[in-house]
Amino acid sequence: MNELRSLDSQSFRITGLALLTALIHLFLGVQGGIFIFILNGLGFIALVVGLYLLPQLANWRTHIRWALVAYTAVTIIAYFVVNQNALDSGIGLLTKAVEVILIVLLYLQTR
Repeated sequence: MNELRSLDSQSFRITGLALLTALIHLFLGVQGGIFIFILNGLGFIALVVGLYLLPQLANWRTHIRWALVAYTAVTIIAYFVVNQNALDSGIGLLTKAVEVILIVLLYLQTR
């Protein structure tokens, strides 16, 4: 857990946003029996754990960060492609806003 203590505030925000969207997807997936939501939530968790909490992957952090950006972008795009009533869902739009902020923070962390 030393890795967790060594995170800067930006990394904590990224971790929080990634876990928030993961938990929303997991909750909706379990509630609605939608397996793809469960997989999506687990994907967010796996990527953020790989990004910050596994010292064995330290040399891969740049690649994992960009994978998380791409994963998040695909999640946003898929939401609007698959969901005909995308603009009618408050939780959906909130989650997409969280994901957009997540992408911005990940990008800023690369600079």
